[in-house]
Amino acid sequence: MCYALNIPNFDMHYIDQIFDSIIPCAIITPLDCFWEGSKLLGPEYPVHIPGTQSHKPVQWTNLNPSGMLDEMKKLQFMFPFKILEDYMKRAGITNGYQSKPCLDPTDPECPETAPNKKSQQVPDIGAELTGGCYGFAAKYMHWPEELLVGGAKHNKTGHLTRAAALQTVVQLMGERELYDFFAGTYKVHHIDWSQEKAAQVLETWQRAFSNQVKKHLDTNGSAPYNLYAFSTTTMNDILGKYSEVPVMKIAIGCALMVLYAGIVLLRWKDPVRSQAGVGIAGVMLICATVAAGLGFCALLGIPFNAATTQIVPFLALGLGVHDMFLLTHTYAELSVNEVPSGEQTGVVLKRTGLSVLLAGICNVSAFFAAAIIPIPALRVFCLQAGILLLFNLAAMLLVFPAMVSLDLRRRRSGRSDILCCCLPSNAGRNRYASRTGNGTAKQTVTRAIPPERRETCTQILTSQNAQNESWVGGNIEVDSDKQCSEEDTLTGCSQDDCLSFSLTQMAARHYAPFVTRPATKVFGMMILIAVLVGSVWQAVRVNDGLELTDLVPQNSNEHAFLAAQAKHFGFYNMYAVTQREFEYPNNQKLLYEFHEAFMRIKNVIKNDNGGLPEFWLSLFRDWLKGLQNAFDKDYSSGCITQERWYKNASDEAILAYKLLVQTGHVDNPIDKSLVTQVRLVDSEGIINPRAFYNYLSAWVSNDMLAYGASQANLRPEPRQWIYTNDHELKIPKSMPLTYAQMPFYLHKLTDTKEITELIGSVRKLCKKFEERGLPNFPSGIPFLFWEQYMDLRNCLGIALLAALTASVAVVGILLLNFWAAVLVGTSLAAVVLQLLGIMGLCDIKLSAVPAVLLVVSVGIAVHFTVHICLSFVTSIGSRDRRIRLALEHMYAPVIHGALTTLLAVVMLAFSEFDFIVRYFFLVLLCLIGIGLINGLFFFPILLSLIGPSPEVIPNDHPDRISTPTPPASPIVRRSKPPAPPRRSYKIDNARLHAEPSLTTITEEPNSWHSTQESCIIVQPELKVETTSTCGNQNCSGSDTSGSSRMSPVTSTSHITTKVTATANIKVEVHTPLTIGTVDRSEKCRHTTSTSRRSSRCSANVNAGESSGSSSEPDSDSNPNKH
Repeated sequence: MCYALNIPNFDMHYIDQIFDSIIPCAIITPLDCFWEGSKLLGPEYPVHIPGTQSHKPVQWTNLNPSGMLDEMKKLQFMFPFKILEDYMKRAGITNGYQSKPCLDPTDPECPETAPNKKSQQVPDIGAELTGGCYGFAAKYMHWPEELLVGGAKHNKTGHLTRAAALQTVVQLMGERELYDFFAGTYKVHHIDWSQEKAAQVLETWQRAFSNQVKKHLDTNGSAPYNLYAFSTTTMNDILGKYSEVPVMKIAIGCALMVLYAGIVLLRWKDPVRSQAGVGIAGVMLICATVAAGLGFCALLGIPFNAATTQIVPFLALGLGVHDMFLLTHTYAELSVNEVPSGEQTGVVLKRTGLSVLLAGICNVSAFFAAAIIPIPALRVFCLQAGILLLFNLAAMLLVFPAMVSLDLRRRRSGRSDILCCCLPSNAGRNRYASRTGNGTAKQTVTRAIPPERRETCTQILTSQNAQNESWVGGNIEVDSDKQCSEEDTLTGCSQDDCLSFSLTQMAARHYAPFVTRPATKVFGMMILIAVLVGSVWQAVRVNDGLELTDLVPQNSNEHAFLAAQAKHFGFYNMYAVTQREFEYPNNQKLLYEFHEAFMRIKNVIKNDNGGLPEFWLSLFRDWLKGLQNAFDKDYSSGCITQERWYKNASDEAILAYKLLVQTGHVDNPIDKSLVTQVRLVDSEGIINPRAFYNYLSAWVSNDMLAYGASQANLRPEPRQWIYTNDHELKIPKSMPLTYAQMPFYLHKLTDTKEITELIGSVRKLCKKFEERGLPNFPSGIPFLFWEQYMDLRNCLGIALLAALTASVAVVGILLLNFWAAVLVGTSLAAVVLQLLGIMGLCDIKLSAVPAVLLVVSVGIAVHFTVHICLSFVTSIGSRDRRIRLALEHMYAPVIHGALTTLLAVVMLAFSEFDFIVRYFFLVLLCLIGIGLINGLFFFPILLSLIGPSPEVIPNDHPDRISTPTPPASPIVRRSKPPAPPRRSYKIDNARLHAEPSLTTITEEPNSWHSTQESCIIVQPELKVETTSTCGNQNCSGSDTSGSSRMSPVTSTSHITTKVTATANIKVEVHTPLTIGTVDRSEKCRHTTSTSRRSSRCSANVNAGESSGSSSEPDSDSNPNKH
């Protein structure tokens, strides 16, 4: 299954079997400079060759091919020795390893013909390795010194004096080559031989090879040299192993997030208001959506690789839980602010849904924009992450609100969190009821007096906890030491919350005032400018590159091999590929020029003569030249004429004759007159174009050694035609070529800069010849792995521009605020620049992976900025006040979101892939830190200085909107009532004091129209200002925001309530025209036992149809509490 030289087919099964056994694998090794190299060639079972005088089994340790051929020729066997002799001559096969020095001259098997056998001296290894080594076929098996020796040092004459490493390469067949080699042979006749099974055989052999080397290392651990093995199969096995979904790590990550959410949202002292259950349910929902998203990606046929399986689940978990904390935080705020329970879910989405939508769309846009970078594996990573984030966004906006609604039902029933089957004590239930009691606003109630009473009384009715309510802008006269500050009331501070620590209160009391200080702003901007300048300086120093050692786990044999290979060798091979739509027979000179142009590439290894190694066309030409020379010799001697050849003609001359008579036309393939008219190769070295493809069929089939060594891999494969000494002249014509390779060896490529310079030079050369009409492209590991760096920075710039533009567009469209979108985009660009500076500081080279993370950082950083910006825009007041409100509202969810993302990212730190730890974990860790600092420090300062205007700008007050007046009762127009009876009556004033009603329905008995002669319509407009204080420390003062939650008041506390009412009452009285004018005014005053209520009722009744109104304020003259 290893690569071996092709041998001629002698149509003798026994002879072919001997050659199959004795022709060894082509092993590139420094041992080929010594006799010990023959020990690697075997064969494993010695071959018996009949007719040899020694009758010894033949192995390469004692085989002299030229001497054996001479010995066989003397026996006069019926065998075409001439073909074999020519084959050995063309391949450079002479005496094998018998004339090479022995590393150990005392070895009994060391041949007597070895130069140091008699002297028993150890050879000069440096001198022998200088210039490289030759295998048993010297012409096609020359191994350059750069391929064999690493870390070499030479003296002035160029001789090797010291080396750091030696390298041996076993060349294996490809899948298709192995399949073709064994197809139809007895070894595979009992199995269903296929190309897939050939691939399995190759993989099995490589695994066995690596395991054998490891066993040798284990048994010889104290050897003075380190021995490392590497194969592509073991590399693929490693990548395949880490391409599997890490179920255990994902489970641990989910468990950590569940634990974090449960601890953060749990309230030990208040199980009813605790949110641990809904938080845990939210984390489980995100886990389910991640699994669903991965399944959807599989349905779409998106392949999985190490990046997607090791990173995408954790990243999606962290970013998804971020939105969950934002929703639960808003949900908790609304619960505190006594929003009616039936409206809380809708209000949560109204207040926070836009933030979630903004961050989600920006995140998805950033991932999809990162797919612009032309790396297939990372494009898959971006697409999968974007799809998972879409699933998370849908779950947070559609499914999680349903969980919130279910949690609301639990709260209304007064059940404990998590253990919802358990009911708290009566005291706890009463406490919860007092906190979340009916929040109905104060109502205007109009009561109609019974028929015999021709008056109405309008009153202001409140619920029993009305002492805890206050209108915005009320005149508050309380002691400052018993009240929360204005900043506290803006976020709904209550006494029990003020006494306990929370991120929200820390932001309200300490952090927000700190950020809005003038000194903080000045130093913050100075620090930001310094950070950006330093980031630019470090970003310029970032180099391109990605070490191959980062792609395999540390402390593995493969990691050690790649590290040593990169350090000491820097050796690669490449191919210059020519393609279809090119006329090869008529453009041979252009092909030679293309090949010779690689002489100017400094990293290409030259041969001993300072030139390039031969390629397929030159080997083809040389073979035809040899045949032409043989023909000319036999033709001049008369062995061959124009019409025929004689028995004494050589096989080469006969083969040349058959080639010369080819016309290249299918309809007229033979023309014997061409024997004297054309030559196989003209004086300029150009092969006869007309019969080019006929000649090609003969060369590939009859000079397989040269064709195999050329590594041309011609496609379509040339037709097979084996020469025989018969009179059949027709040679099949091969199909026109569409693919051919020119191999080159490269060296001194130890870092990315040198490799990219090589790629640039080769690309420039290839483009030059493509412009001349030769379609071509370079191929090989340097171009496959490092090609990305040629356009990486351009692609990164385009992707970053696309991500930033998408984010700015999304923010601008959804917020309808262009300046806010520009500031968000500026902050995101600053985050990207700082992250690039951190990469330069940590010596993280720029490759496709960090480039993708730089683009993705735009979406991730949105979580730290857009929430603050949205709260800032939707707040009222000056910039400083709005920043304080924004930080108070969003500080906690941003911190929690960052910590959960960090928990998810921390799982990447335990990966055995240094590639994941260094390029994903470290970069994402830096991104979270940079995003937090910018989102909670630099960005608020920027908004406080040049932030956009608020959505709502008050007209009368700088920090609040005007207090709305309660809506007036609708004016009721009634039909004219029947004429009243003509008799007088008296109104009983003693029944004026009716009890207060808790309904808003105007009570008008049906008997009114039948008994009352006049219709009175009352249209009240009232403004009530209430201030409540208590004599102990268990309650707080009034709240000017109308959104605070008060502590329950105990039954033993003394309450003083001050009520100031201003009533504007419009009364319309309708009476028959026959009634005289009656003027009546009455003043009524009444007082309750728990509070002093002051009101004035005025009525003006005029003869005929008239209307009147009066307004008289009433205020308490005593400013003190009582």
